[in-house]
Amino acid sequence: MLSIRKRLMLANIGMIIIPILFFFIVEIILGYVFFVILKGNSTGEELDIFITFRFIAMLLILILTNGLLTYYVSKSILTPIKKLSNAAQKISEGHLDFRIHSNQKDELGELINTFETMRIKIKEAKAAQLRYEQNRQELMASISHDLKTPLTSIKGYVIGIKDGVANTPEKLERYMDTIYKTANDMDKLIDELFLYSKLDLQKIPFHFENVDLYSFFVDFIDELAFRLEKEQGSATLVANRNDSYVVKADREKLKRAVTNIVQNSLKYFDKNKKEIKVFLSSCSDDVTVEIRDSGSGIKKEDIPYIFDRFFRTDTSRNSATGGSGLGLSIVKKIIEGHDGTVWADSESGKGTSIFFKLKKVK
Repeated sequence: MLSIRKRLMLANIGMIIIPILFFFIVEIILGYVFFVILKGNSTGEELDIFITFRFIAMLLILILTNGLLTYYVSKSILTPIKKLSNAAQKISEGHLDFRIHSNQKDELGELINTFETMRIKIKEAKAAQLRYEQNRQELMASISHDLKTPLTSIKGYVIGIKDGVANTPEKLERYMDTIYKTANDMDKLIDELFLYSKLDLQKIPFHFENVDLYSFFVDFIDELAFRLEKEQGSATLVANRNDSYVVKADREKLKRAVTNIVQNSLKYFDKNKKEIKVFLSSCSDDVTVEIRDSGSGIKKEDIPYIFDRFFRTDTSRNSATGGSGLGLSIVKKIIEGHDGTVWADSESGKGTSIFFKLKKVK
């Protein structure tokens, strides 16, 4: 497909060359008809008729040539412009569910396809805005629910104290302990909301250093094993000590991510024996960490959503499996802040594995 500039140049050249060629052809044909076939005289009235016919033929040639070339060139320009105008009108009216496409290889064809790309991006931006608004509304609803529930509980216990329901020192102490625990849970929720929002807005700086994940998890597992011993549980580290597990990481934020994963596992244990195993595997470019528990597991349909904020596999939000619903969302933000990836695998009734991968220091 010729460009518009070339088409205009060829049309202008054609308006000169084509009539000249036809003039010669018409001159020959008319001359042959008049002076050979009809055996006309080259002087007098017959010559005047010949000149008149020649003039009319030349005029028709000029009109047809210029008309056809002008129509062809204008159509090749005006048709795509009309398509663009209609598309722009639809967009201005808020209609984005249409498609505009051109197979032309000229400037207008490129403009139409660029316009289509713009339409797709506007549609995606509008969809993203709608998702954002929906997420914002869900976020507000979740925050309202998670803050109102403990506040209602605190108000109930305070009213009970004021009304004299806690009429013994033991009952009063129990009421006060419950109020303190509930307020403490609210404080943790607000802290996690604050941390998540700052991570989401990328307003928390990461201080990277070389971290040996083997040594990191040796210390972490020692602390966790000591804690689980009281509950007849165990925590173990499985790794090949000869491999290198040094990565670039923010030690404090990485510990927060790992702690959130473990706390999430401990929260959903429904077995007498609590087991947590950490597996380290090293390859040339990165280190993969698997934190596996022997808990109740997660339904297959829930796995893609466990890293979404406020998502809970237990939709009842009861106090036993409560929490902010932000723990694994914070894990995802922290790991992605390390240019890493995080994912999960689980089998209902058998346990859950949370994986994350970090780039290795070479």
